[in-house]
Amino acid sequence: MIRVLLVDDQHLIRAGLRMLCDAQPDIEVVGEADNGRDAVTLAAQLVPDVVVMDLRMPGVDGITATGRILADRPATRVLVLTTFGDDDHLYPALTAGACGFLLKDAPPGDLVDGVRRAAAGGSPFSEEVLQRLVRRAVHARAEPPRPVAGLTAREQDVLALVAEGLSNTEIADRLHIGVTTVKTHITSLMTKTDSPNRVRLALFARGG
Repeated sequence: MIRVLLVDDQHLIRAGLRMLCDAQPDIEVVGEADNGRDAVTLAAQLVPDVVVMDLRMPGVDGITATGRILADRPATRVLVLTTFGDDDHLYPALTAGACGFLLKDAPPGDLVDGVRRAAAGGSPFSEEVLQRLVRRAVHARAEPPRPVAGLTAREQDVLALVAEGLSNTEIADRLHIGVTTVKTHITSLMTKTDSPNRVRLALFARGG
């Protein structure tokens, strides 16, 4: 059972998220908070597997709360669910340790899948956010991808294409392999490079 803490200052949003999660046989909502300060307290008390975190809240915001939660319990997965997909919100949250970012207008199934992926150690992103972040990070650096010791030839190929900002489907098409195989290589690359998510992996490849 995946234990989830919901954090959002809007009661209707939390109620909707709770209904969605409660309908899943493998997800249990163990608590709710309407501000970052209470989120930090409840995360310590309830020990959730995943915290679904809003960013803009009164008092302690979601970015600050994310950093405090992970400083106390690094194994907790914080999944940002936000209306604000701009860089001013996403990059600070990523730096604070959030494992993924979903937009509030995403289909309900994407949120459920995101919670499961976060709990399993993945990095769920809304597709448009992921591609924009990766491409923006890559284009900010003119250097070619750096070689990394200990990688297979295929992993080096995949890493170079991640550094270019390509999606899994685009990488699969370019290398003539399956999307599932691409995902396997990326998981391996994240482990070998100690990158918590795809954006960090792209930055790593670019020497950032």
